[in-house]
Amino acid sequence: MSEETNTDQDFIAAPSPADVATGKPPRARVEDAVDTEETARETMERKRDYLEGFLAKKPEEESAAGPGGQLQQAVIDALKEIYDPEIPVNIYDLGLIYGVEVDDESDVTVTMTLTTPHCPVAETMPGEVELRAASVPGVRDAEVNLVWDPPWGPDKMTDEARLELGML
Repeated sequence: MSEETNTDQDFIAAPSPADVATGKPPRARVEDAVDTEETARETMERKRDYLEGFLAKKPEEESAAGPGGQLQQAVIDALKEIYDPEIPVNIYDLGLIYGVEVDDESDVTVTMTLTTPHCPVAETMPGEVELRAASVPGVRDAEVNLVWDPPWGPDKMTDEARLELGML
């Protein structure tokens, strides 16, 4: 007697008793997959359209104000042109500028200190910083806050300033 094999099965096999006991879900089969009408060419064309749209998008315009903005960097560059009269290093690299903030209305606030409260330029340096920051194109107004806490120390200098002064 020969056994005939039926390749067109109209039934679904029951899960094995081991799968039922462990609570495993039934195994997926290729025949159970949903047929999609989309061809590989259509799929690639859709992906290509998405990529073209992504590449064609213009970058969002950066705000000139705010941290890391162009206006803040322009103010920092302007402050780097002011040198301490006793030390041949600019006040930014010397670590006298603690912060430069630019708000949405292009107002600049510079927080700074001096090497000591008895510094010979204690009366003129903050005014010069304010004038220099206010002279940057795009700045509406500038204000300088002179603080003594935390006190300035050589650790606040950049490596370039230390190299210039022979401290490295």
